[in-house]
Amino acid sequence: MADSRKVIPIEVAADDGGFFSLYESHQKIYPRTVKGRFATLRWLAVLFTQLLFYGLPWLSWNGRQAVLFDLGARKFYLFGLVLWPQDFIYLAALLVIAALSLFFFTAVAGRLWCGYTCPQTVYTEIFMWVERRIEGDRAAQMKLDAAPWSAAKIGRKAAKHSVWVLIGLFTGFTFVGYFTPIRELAGQILTLQLSGWGLFWWLFYSFATWGNAGFMREQVCKYMCPYARFQGAMFDKDTLIVTYDARRGEPRGSRGRKVVPSQVGLGSCIDCGLCVDVCPTGIDIRKGQQYECIGCAACIDVCDTVMDKMNYPRGLVRYSTDRAISEPEQAGSALSHVLRPRTIIYGGLLLGLIFVLLGSLTVRNPLKVDVIRDRNALARIVEAGDIENTYRLHFMNSTEHPLTLRVEVEGIDGIRISGPSSYEVEPASNRAVPVNVRIGPDASRPGSHPIRFVVRPEGAQASAHGVKRHDEPSTFIVPR
Repeated sequence: MADSRKVIPIEVAADDGGFFSLYESHQKIYPRTVKGRFATLRWLAVLFTQLLFYGLPWLSWNGRQAVLFDLGARKFYLFGLVLWPQDFIYLAALLVIAALSLFFFTAVAGRLWCGYTCPQTVYTEIFMWVERRIEGDRAAQMKLDAAPWSAAKIGRKAAKHSVWVLIGLFTGFTFVGYFTPIRELAGQILTLQLSGWGLFWWLFYSFATWGNAGFMREQVCKYMCPYARFQGAMFDKDTLIVTYDARRGEPRGSRGRKVVPSQVGLGSCIDCGLCVDVCPTGIDIRKGQQYECIGCAACIDVCDTVMDKMNYPRGLVRYSTDRAISEPEQAGSALSHVLRPRTIIYGGLLLGLIFVLLGSLTVRNPLKVDVIRDRNALARIVEAGDIENTYRLHFMNSTEHPLTLRVEVEGIDGIRISGPSSYEVEPASNRAVPVNVRIGPDASRPGSHPIRFVVRPEGAQASAHGVKRHDEPSTFIVPR
């Protein structure tokens, strides 16, 4: 394999009067194409995640986009759910569930997220596939990059980057389509009426996709991603990781296919170097677990292919645990250690949070009411000596159907609403209305008194969509 790094000499004096290097610059890694069961799983993950990502914004639900985070209107649409800023607790719960899922799956099987579903991995796979189709396999790419510039080289490079840019533009467009109605966004782009901020974010995410997947690739995983740095804290000796069986493989060395390793004092590893050639981060799995390993299992696929050609058993490089490799006599099977205190705790917390979130969404009242007192006039005397307080009621309808709401007030004998008490609220919208509340002149002693606004939905349609009565406390001021 070509050296993946190149030393830049830095003039730093050594003790012997010479110089030594402090820095190394990156040189492009050329992963070899690999086939096998894990390569197939990776491409299935690519297909599933991209169908989900590119397809979701185009799905319709009740005449609008099924998944839309409308920041301008401050509403999030998730299929049948309409969430407001007041529902931030649900977003926080989803983030906690995502974090616990990452902890759980990492404790069970290492960096599965990185190897199969991380956007950096997915788009790197897509971009490398395009690169191989246009520039050829690993050897052809290395030869092309080393060749002097010519019309043929410029043509291939231009074609590759053209496809990359188109993928990046479509990816950026889709991403922005989760925050702006995607059909409107498409129309704005086609008619050249896209706003300045819309254009900025579209080009920003397009450039990020092109740069990260086309150029930075493993550098993002090795140096920019924080997950690579703290993953070690979530691993233990019973975590399933990509491992090299040194007991079986060492000492390594080349030999003919018909040579029995034990007869020449060698292990099963023929030192072909293919496990390094296929690694997208350029590491040698035979040196043990390294933070750069993203768990893609490409080395497993290629090593199994070599073992088949040599008529050796598969599994020299395999998913296993440190305990199963270092203590095979006592460890038992690797899968027998999946259920252990760490994974049970993570799994229990994860399931508990999921059930709490689903239960909360099930009993959630789609009607929200806020009551704000008019602080410009806490209380005033009106006709017939009645005492009046003014409030502002803010209704939020989280259903996609109109609601008729009747407002009542309780807490003081004879308390009543002066003026309209029934209001219409449009689907998935809010409405603020002023409400005047009165009591008789002798209904209560001076001071602050607790009251309660009762908002009742009317009609069978409200009940069918789970809209329930809402009580909101407030206070009524009686002047001295």
